[in-house]
Amino acid sequence: MTSIIRAGLTGLCVAALLALAPAAFAETQNYAAVLNAAAEVPANDSKGTGALTAAYDTASKKLTYSVTYTGLSGPAAAAHFHGPADAKTNAGVVVPVKEMSASPLKGEATLTDAQAADLAAGKWYFNVHTAANKGGEIRGQVMKK
Repeated sequence: MTSIIRAGLTGLCVAALLALAPAAFAETQNYAAVLNAAAEVPANDSKGTGALTAAYDTASKKLTYSVTYTGLSGPAAAAHFHGPADAKTNAGVVVPVKEMSASPLKGEATLTDAQAADLAAGKWYFNVHTAANKGGEIRGQVMKK
């Protein structure tokens, strides 16, 4: 009887360890970007600047971000993560900012494995668009910190 109880407790302990193991391998990756008009493709003469900070949780696959900006030619009309692209190439929208507001912009998105790989490889940029600069007023390549 004692060996049955001991075996049952051992089994419960092993099950608990296996259930918690993925959390032990979770990692938070931090990212940042400096946004300016010179980084736009093509560049423009805006005096606007901005900064993005982001964190990606590898277990939940959730990206959370905050973007501050100032000095734009007008209100921010849209903002997005774009990719895959290097700093000299334009690309399509990967993650749109769902709720536009005055600075700061904040949001989150759940990424696919392919999106997470492009993000980690530095193949995403963040772009803030205005009415005067529909293609993008300020931009910055998102890089791992």
